[in-house]
Amino acid sequence: MKFGDFIYYDDELNDEIIDFKITPIKIDEKYNYIPTNPFYKFWSFLTYRIIATPLVWLNYKLFKNIKFKNKKILKQFKKGGYFIYANHTNQFSDGFSPTFICFPKKPYIIVNPDNVSIPFWGKFTKMWGALPLPDTINATKNFNKAIEYVLNKNNPILIYPEAHLWPYYTKIRPFDSKSFRYAINYNKPVFTFTTTYHKRKYKKSPKIVIYVDGPFYPEQTLDKKSAQQKLRDKVYDTMCMRAKLSDYEYVKYIKRSKND
Repeated sequence: MKFGDFIYYDDELNDEIIDFKITPIKIDEKYNYIPTNPFYKFWSFLTYRIIATPLVWLNYKLFKNIKFKNKKILKQFKKGGYFIYANHTNQFSDGFSPTFICFPKKPYIIVNPDNVSIPFWGKFTKMWGALPLPDTINATKNFNKAIEYVLNKNNPILIYPEAHLWPYYTKIRPFDSKSFRYAINYNKPVFTFTTTYHKRKYKKSPKIVIYVDGPFYPEQTLDKKSAQQKLRDKVYDTMCMRAKLSDYEYVKYIKRSKND
């Protein structure tokens, strides 16, 4: 994808802009969300903190020009887990920026099974914090235990409610309230990470600024469905407000008319 490309879409909720064409593995009761094997844990730490994190940080400083705003508001939540909701518009940044925003805490990311099914790289995706959505009832029990484990370890959990990756998209796509049940169930605060795009003086590739907002708290006095919807609306409105700060369309998205 390059500067000036036009991308046509039909449905903000369901269209896949990038199709990886991967056959996802089945996430059943045999899937081990949080391996406890000492060698696995050591290898995970080595590849994540010692190798990948410094290399990505260097890439950010030299080439990517990615900035973070308001991340200091997370400091007071070092001793408690929380949920993060972010727009899904940059394959590279979406995967690694939360690492630097949440540092020294390791963020875990709820993902589709495709992300842990990629040959070779899928294993690293899992090591680095991917929690794939379950396919069976028994797997759901293990998934919920993994979420509880992560929160009890005071780590944040990141969710991309838009679900699909739309590279360089500058608006916030509609999303439902289903994913907000986690914050309600565990009564945890919520933050937003909103990626925005800005013109650079000498390069066509955009400058990226990620805004951190929150905390937003579930209202426990409401019934679950109403609490989810209210929390979703707060998050959506905040992300829309931040998205308006984007001033540069690296690629242009055009919705097809019914007659096309």
